[in-house]
Amino acid sequence: MKRTLHGVTLAAVLFTGGVSLAQTAAPATKPAPAAKGMAEFKGFMAPTDPKAFLERLHYINQSEIKQAELAQKSSENPDVKSYAKMMIDSHTAADKQVMDLAKTQNLKLAEMPKPANDMEKKAMAADKAHMEKLQTLKGMPFDSCYMANQVGAHDEAIGKVMAAKQGMTSAPAEMTTLLTQLSQELPKHRDMAYQTLGKLDDAMGVGVGGAGMQGSTMDHGSMNHGATTPSTTPPSGSMGGAPGGATKTK
Repeated sequence: MKRTLHGVTLAAVLFTGGVSLAQTAAPATKPAPAAKGMAEFKGFMAPTDPKAFLERLHYINQSEIKQAELAQKSSENPDVKSYAKMMIDSHTAADKQVMDLAKTQNLKLAEMPKPANDMEKKAMAADKAHMEKLQTLKGMPFDSCYMANQVGAHDEAIGKVMAAKQGMTSAPAEMTTLLTQLSQELPKHRDMAYQTLGKLDDAMGVGVGGAGMQGSTMDHGSMNHGATTPSTTPPSGSMGGAPGGATKTK
């Protein structure tokens, strides 16, 4: 009987050990490589074709301007209104740069980019749904929905710019200059969005931007190509930081 039990125990040890070895030996899953014509940065994707990328920048600029104009009408919070005015001024100037660059390169940009894949198509549909949702909100519910989205949307915009910088190795000098400017300016927008969201937290007496509020959102906007969710540490002008309903560290 003892010999039988010993044999069963040994078999169990060998079996579990074999499973452990098999799990250890299994290769780690690597992220899918970027599709042809796309560049990747930490899970964020951007087209390497100048025309396609400029069309997406134009799309992002116009989306930000429209949302900020709506914020001027629907928000009652001076901090949100101030942020929205900054967004209108900044993205209007940025869009002029995009259109001027396209003109110098003899590129005619589409108002709405053609989705590169099904994921981008769904992301653009989500952008439309987010704008429609904002149009139904007023006051603090609007502020929560708008500002929470701004944090994540800027994470994505930064990711796309960084991907383009890595992928457009033979881009015209004007494009390189534009990408450098955006990589410096967009993190400032992202930090301002995070700080404004934090002020809304304080006004509500909660630790999460708009948590539990009517009309709060976890949308991340602006055509995300399979991006991984950034970490939830406070921003420092980089890709880190909490998207959407970010947790505010006090």
